[in-house]
Amino acid sequence: MSTVLQHSNGTGPNHGRRYDIDTLRVLAFGLLILYHCGMFYVADWGWHVKSEHLSDGLKRLMILSNQWRMELLFLISGMAVAFMLEKYSAAQVAGSRIKRLLPPLLFGMVVVVAPQAYFQGSANGAFDYSYWEFYTRYLSLQPWPVDAFDGWDFGWTWNHLWFLPYALAYSLIWSGFSVALRWHVLARGLERLRSASVWPYLALACGWLFLLAWQMDRTFDETHNFFEDWYLHAQYFSIFSMGFVLSRAQRWWQQFSAKRWFTLVVALLCYGLILWGREVLPEELTEWDYVMIYAVLTINACAWLATILGWSHRYLNRPWKWLPYATEAVFPWYILHQTLTVSIGYGLARWSWLQNHWAPVLEPILLVSLTILGCLVLHEFVIRRVNILRPLFGLRWQKKTPLTVGVFQQA
Repeated sequence: MSTVLQHSNGTGPNHGRRYDIDTLRVLAFGLLILYHCGMFYVADWGWHVKSEHLSDGLKRLMILSNQWRMELLFLISGMAVAFMLEKYSAAQVAGSRIKRLLPPLLFGMVVVVAPQAYFQGSANGAFDYSYWEFYTRYLSLQPWPVDAFDGWDFGWTWNHLWFLPYALAYSLIWSGFSVALRWHVLARGLERLRSASVWPYLALACGWLFLLAWQMDRTFDETHNFFEDWYLHAQYFSIFSMGFVLSRAQRWWQQFSAKRWFTLVVALLCYGLILWGREVLPEELTEWDYVMIYAVLTINACAWLATILGWSHRYLNRPWKWLPYATEAVFPWYILHQTLTVSIGYGLARWSWLQNHWAPVLEPILLVSLTILGCLVLHEFVIRRVNILRPLFGLRWQKKTPLTVGVFQQA
């Protein structure tokens, strides 16, 4: 989640800003907001609350990104930690990650995410409490009725904030690994790796991710329970580690940029195969079917990641005027957005006037618009200007809270 993203210009020891990675990070979290709004409407996919106006066709659009959107965030997070470790000691980076990620996680679980659990439980008919009655019990850490909301058996939930403990754990692991990487033989090996062609290593990465999916996906459910989520840990830690290695591999970035059209074609072909497979594959799958499915899904994810990195490095590496503000805003928006989406969606679905007046059209427009507006208002007029709230949303404590942002915020 760091915003300290710098790179070597390839001609000397001076460092320049990696605007493309900053911009990509902002766009990736923006996509996450739209994706979660889409989850309110996509048919057959479970979510915290759902609209009555479900769309089966929306699945095709959601599938386009759901194989790589979280992978992209972990890839960027791995890059960010690598950049930080070039400027600070392992202990300083570990301390910075804890300070930046742990308070928002704890505050988010206690305060921000609670309305999601309340509205999900209300929609499921699990309880009929007022919010304050629910919240009093929520703080007591008592188990809830079965499937009342995600995390019912723990009493609390972190819902969409699961990304924070995962990213924090991987950051601490790599902070520890970085001490060994200062040994001459390992440092030299890493430099040789980064100076080689990217394509053999991309093929190796695809093969590794394929093996993880084939061997683990059907055994370990994606629970977002930190201590039991073995497949997701194996997958996302691998992606995080790839981002760490990629951070300084300037030749790799250039190769992704040069082959961006080729990787785009591969990605689109895989996407088409995924849609085709959903129509023709039988319900009872053979082991060979699983091998082919996981192979296509893995190549699809790797091709999209390579395509996104190539196009962003080609066209996004520039100091956009809006980027400093967006870079600061992205973390608070991430923390806030799903609670706003769930709360607003729950209300819109029960607004009788709206349901009787073009609800299939007006409801999604209102949901997206109000979610974005809520994030903007709460960030700009509350979080940024109330100093005690800033660290709870991943922002630096400031002696004098600025009305505008003129510099990049450090992790």
